[in-house]
Amino acid sequence: MTAIINYDDVEVGTELPARTFPVTRATLVQYAGASGDFNPIHWNEAFAKEVGLPDVIAHGMFTMAEAARVITDWTVDPAAVVEYSVRFTKPVVVPNDATGATIEVSAKVAAKLDERRVRVDLTATSAGQKVLGMARAVVQLG
Repeated sequence: MTAIINYDDVEVGTELPARTFPVTRATLVQYAGASGDFNPIHWNEAFAKEVGLPDVIAHGMFTMAEAARVITDWTVDPAAVVEYSVRFTKPVVVPNDATGATIEVSAKVAAKLDERRVRVDLTATSAGQKVLGMARAVVQLG
């Protein structure tokens, strides 16, 4: 499958639809089960605080994956993402309440590359703090 976005129709500065992703403690337990990452900083509040965290935090790879969804929703083809990298700058703190946390993600086309590829830069925040830095993807367009 190829991305339905046509390279010739995309300009530098094109903004992808922003998304907000809710994260609860239940979400973290589900992700732990799927990923096999049962580190107690992701589910045990006492342990997380004992090691110096403010509370339980979301898995970094979970945060990274949620951010990538902005791109895969745009392209409608996860295989269109040919490169993806981030730096983890702050953890997503997930309180033990009905609301949990949110991850807000925006993205825009930062450069048109060769071979019908574009570089997309992402911004991901939670509680007003940037949680991913240097978040970039190379995307193959149709």
